[in-house]
Amino acid sequence: MSTTDEFRRNSDNFCYRHPDRQSFVLCQRCMRTVCSDCRTPAAVGVICPECMAQQRASQTPAQKKAQRRWASRPLSVVSSGRPQMTLGIIAVTGLVYIIGLIPGVGGFVRNVLAFNSLYVVPQLGVLEPWRLLTVALVHSGFFHVGLNMLALWFIGRSLEPLLGRARFLLLYLIGALGGSVAVALLAPGVWTVGASGAIFALFGALLVIGRHIGADIRVIAVLIAINFAWPFVIAAIGAIGSGDFAGSLAAVGISWQAHLGGLITGAAVGLVYARTRAATQKRLQIGLLVGLSVLLIALLAIPALFYV
Repeated sequence: MSTTDEFRRNSDNFCYRHPDRQSFVLCQRCMRTVCSDCRTPAAVGVICPECMAQQRASQTPAQKKAQRRWASRPLSVVSSGRPQMTLGIIAVTGLVYIIGLIPGVGGFVRNVLAFNSLYVVPQLGVLEPWRLLTVALVHSGFFHVGLNMLALWFIGRSLEPLLGRARFLLLYLIGALGGSVAVALLAPGVWTVGASGAIFALFGALLVIGRHIGADIRVIAVLIAINFAWPFVIAAIGAIGSGDFAGSLAAVGISWQAHLGGLITGAAVGLVYARTRAATQKRLQIGLLVGLSVLLIALLAIPALFYV
């Protein structure tokens, strides 16, 4: 992700110990930006190496003794810069796909985890709300899961270090929720599978956060436009002979509704992160994310009207 001169001149966008590393995480004590190699997990947020050294120096003998007694090892700076949450999501999704290949088991797993708005409408008598999120775990085939996980890896290895593991996971889950809600609103009763909603949420958040910190977001915007427009282009080509664009779009088998819902939701989450970056705004950030999730769930009442 290329950056503007204004972005490069703003030291707050880079780790204070590694000026060449972008980050979006602040030390909860000194409020300086720290990268993944300079973070020590704390009870709330992270602490930079200097603040951690000061904290250890100020410990009483009793506190030091308790730490040696109860801790298997003293707190240390995180040494791995790998996007661990991204790798974890890929591993879990890959495991579910492999389980789905087992004869007699795979079909059951897909049927239980796939999403259909019919299962989130209480009036219909069958309520299975977990499908709103588990849809991101099941895919229609090897290329489907492969392309989605490849996209997750390319985005996650840049975005996760900026946000931190917990924020990144919340973004992914809320994005999956937003994609499912959009499918329920725009394509009620249609079966969908795949992590496309969550992937597009990462796109949306990266676009908003990049704009907020002054990065050059033109490449990101072009990639989003290409990925979102792709199913419509394929449908338009297929409709040249038949003239049935709607039917051709449905035959493509790509849920543009999930893409749209994930993109909008991810942009909203990215805006929350960008506007509540300070450690003192932690509660506000959590409250806004909870409110956004409640709003998305409340929107499910709209497609329910079609079945009543």
